[in-house]
Amino acid sequence: MQSEIENCLAGQQFNTSDPELQELIHRARRFTKEYNGSVSTDTVSRKRILSELLGSIGSNVNIDTPFYCDYGKHISIGNNVIININCTFVDCNKIEIGNNVLIASNVQIYTATHPVEMQERLVEGWVENPSVPYFRTYALPVKIEDNVWIGGGVIILPGVTIGRNSVIGAGSIVTKSIPENSLAVGNPCRVVRKINQ
Repeated sequence: MQSEIENCLAGQQFNTSDPELQELIHRARRFTKEYNGSVSTDTVSRKRILSELLGSIGSNVNIDTPFYCDYGKHISIGNNVIININCTFVDCNKIEIGNNVLIASNVQIYTATHPVEMQERLVEGWVENPSVPYFRTYALPVKIEDNVWIGGGVIILPGVTIGRNSVIGAGSIVTKSIPENSLAVGNPCRVVRKINQ
């Protein structure tokens, strides 16, 4: 029998109230609070916190504050990456960020999702125990490949891959994967032309 973390990472329905997952969430809350309260010039402390919080982090990475995430451990970041202020990564499943990536302010990356149909989303009986609400949840990984620039205010939805060398215009909502060497914008985000040819 799989654990709830294994179900989560396999893209299967998982119980968000599982004690092991809750422990990860509260751990991430402690580290993000410490990181967001740190002095921006204290590079030694900030690097230590991120090394504890994230699954892996490369060299020459700058994550501006405030920064928020759900578990932290499911986020991997390559080399030469900038993540600007007020970004939120809901990393119930893996969020992989490659090398030479620029992520502007207010970007939101979501791996978690729920069934659209109300009867499928609600778990029968949860109303009787309102202290532990439980909705059917599953999560799909997000991957941002090398040399990508994500514009300000972009929202990236579960299961999306953004191909290498691509640019996502500010304010876009990315509902489907974007091929490499593409300039893509809009809601929903669509490729408007090829670049880097």
